[in-house]
Amino acid sequence: MKRLFLLSAALITLALTGCAKPVSYDYTAFKESKPKSILVLPPVNHSPDVNASHSVASVVTMPLAEDGFYVFPVAVVDETFKQNGMTSPEDIRSVSVVKLREIFGADAALYIDIADYGNSYKVITSEARVTASAKLVDLRNGKVLWTGTAMASSNEGDNNNNSLIGILVTAAVAHVSNTLTDKSHDVAILTSSRLLSAGTPNGMLYGPRSPNYGKDAGR
Repeated sequence: MKRLFLLSAALITLALTGCAKPVSYDYTAFKESKPKSILVLPPVNHSPDVNASHSVASVVTMPLAEDGFYVFPVAVVDETFKQNGMTSPEDIRSVSVVKLREIFGADAALYIDIADYGNSYKVITSEARVTASAKLVDLRNGKVLWTGTAMASSNEGDNNNNSLIGILVTAAVAHVSNTLTDKSHDVAILTSSRLLSAGTPNGMLYGPRSPNYGKDAGR
């Protein structure tokens, strides 16, 4: 009887947990910091594709600028690090927040990790997928202001109901097309938008250059 009671309690707890709403992000530190400028560090690539870091770095500044922040130009940031003898994203990440603040004068830095980038071919499907996570850190005190993760795929919305032969041919053609046209870069644009656009659930807050600054509902 005792075991039955414990099992029932566990099932009820699991059911309640599954029905619970996602926990809202705590923006207290973000609001207190009020960053105006963001330094985007070169993304650290954990995927096999050597183009991932440069590709993602070239598209992440747009959503941040649209959010209302001043974003340091990628070319200027890269050249500054090169002049200081650093070209590897991993080495650049090891630079202290104090030093980054001293060199660039930015309010916050965005650290990005790329988990997936590139095309994969699995017999009946070919997909270009980009998954990235980000962390916004206050360069004045080292506090983490916000974190997030996003993913996008070239197969989104693909409801192919053809025969098996048709699916195989379609997958093969898609794989070649994705490779030749660098579809992953297009997918990276969508991933960056999902990751860094303000006004989304648990997403970034609007910056001071946006007309929506300070109007983030329920945050």
